[in-house]
Amino acid sequence: MENGKIESLHAGKPKQENFSNIDIFSAMDKQAVDDVIVTKSGIMGDGVGNVKFHGGPDRALCFYPFEHYSLWNERFAKKLDIPAFGENLTVVGMREETTYIGDIYQIGEVIVQINQGRIPCSTISHFNQEPKFLEFVLKTSYTGYFAKVIQEGTIKKQNEIVLIDRLQEKISVHYATEVILHNRDGLEGSNALLTLDSLAEDWKQRIVKRVQAAKE
Repeated sequence: MENGKIESLHAGKPKQENFSNIDIFSAMDKQAVDDVIVTKSGIMGDGVGNVKFHGGPDRALCFYPFEHYSLWNERFAKKLDIPAFGENLTVVGMREETTYIGDIYQIGEVIVQINQGRIPCSTISHFNQEPKFLEFVLKTSYTGYFAKVIQEGTIKKQNEIVLIDRLQEKISVHYATEVILHNRDGLEGSNALLTLDSLAEDWKQRIVKRVQAAKE
């Protein structure tokens, strides 16, 4: 089993921002912190701008792999400031391809379960002042991912991310995101996701609607 580590830890409340000359109510501009208190709703002192599409118990913590930053830095010929994706945890050793839906990790006092990839919005393009950012992120499915909180407590930046249970090794976060975003493997891919009890409810409903539509 593979453990990860925290490269950077972030929190921030939503506020009215101006990104790329567009006014947005957003919490993308998070600040680096040394420790956070985590509840089942998320990090205390953290928040989201659009509660309809972001946040909630199934999206209590947002992770983004540090390894992808070199790709984006090269793509845009500049060094992006972390967290470019508004993530709570920038992590090492936990890419989407090697992290699986249902994985349970302990981080300090906190226990979390990975339950879905992220579906980013255009705010990441505006925030990073790169019009093509969202397009490239969606194309690669290097979107980062979310976790729900099983045990509340404190996370410190120096805490190791310890994998304590892996329920399955067939459906990675990357594969699940490819199914959601790009309909990978058609109905076969959709039905594979529906076998996962640990998949977030929102993603289950998306897939159920897709499967039902295919039968009509």
